[in-house]
Parts: sequence; structure tokens; C-alpha cells
Amino acid sequence: MAETMSPEEEFAQRWRKFADVSPYNRELGLLPHSVRPDWCVLKVDYKDGLVGDPNTRVLHGGVITALLDAAFGFSIFVKMPQFRPMATLDLRIDYLRPATPDKAVLGGAVCYKLTPDLAFVRGCAYHESPDDPIATAVGIYMFTSGSTVIQNEERPR
Repeated sequence: MAETMSPEEEFAQRWRKFADVSPYNRELGLLPHSVRPDWCVLKVDYKDGLVGDPNTRVLHGGVITALLDAAFGFSIFVKMPQFRPMATLDLRIDYLRPATPDKAVLGGAVCYKLTPDLAFVRGCAYHESPDDPIATAVGIYMFTSGSTVIQNEERPR
């Protein structure tokens, strides 16, 4: 008898499939950490290859940007009744402090408003708690036409 997955497990499985076909996400090693309709969290483990400054061993700011952009997209994906292709229209990130070397970074996001053409998202990058952020961010995503890797898949129930 097949075991039924929770919606969170199904979303995590779909994220892994999406990340597997995205060379950029795969190289960064972005993974789902927790998935809820009101807060999606992706994780990037610390790796020497992702360091921006070898003297300080701090992760490159581009890694934080990519983590937040992906978490934002995933939070939209979780909120939608069916997947629609989208593009980042605007992304503002305020870097508040450097990430701590040798520690994983989490990127949490919530899609707080959907319109027929746009999605509005906010979130942050952090180590242990979103109350102590490395960076905060807001973004606007525009729904587009065209095919994507996961466009024709069914959404979990």
C-alpha cells in the first residue's frame, strides 16, 4: 500500500525536482527546510566554494540573493492553486550583517498578496531565527506566459 505524503512533503519533493533541473540552484545546493502556506524556508549549507571573501570566509552576497529569490518564488508556488510561470520583476534586499562562516543560511518567505498578474513577497535570510536577520527583502513577481519545467505537473491536494 502506497504511503500518502503530506502537502509539505509533496511540496518539498517538487522543490527537489525543480532544483535538480536548475543548474544554478543545484550548484548552490538550495534545499527545502520547511514549507507552510504562511512561511516557506529554503536552506543553503556553508561551502568554501560559495565564499565571497577568502579572508573573512563570509558567504558571497549573491548566494544570499539567490537563496531569497528562490525562497520567494517557492512561497508563491505554494500559495497558487496551479503553477504559473513567473519572473522576478523587483527584488530589494537590505543586507544587515554578514553571514557567519561555517553556518548554514536559511531563507524564509511569505507571499502576502496575489493579483492576476503579480505576486508580492517578503522575507529574510537568517541563521537560527528570522528575528535576527542577515538580510531582509521584499519582491514583486510577474506572471508570464510560456512553458517551464514544472508547468504541466499537478499541484498537491
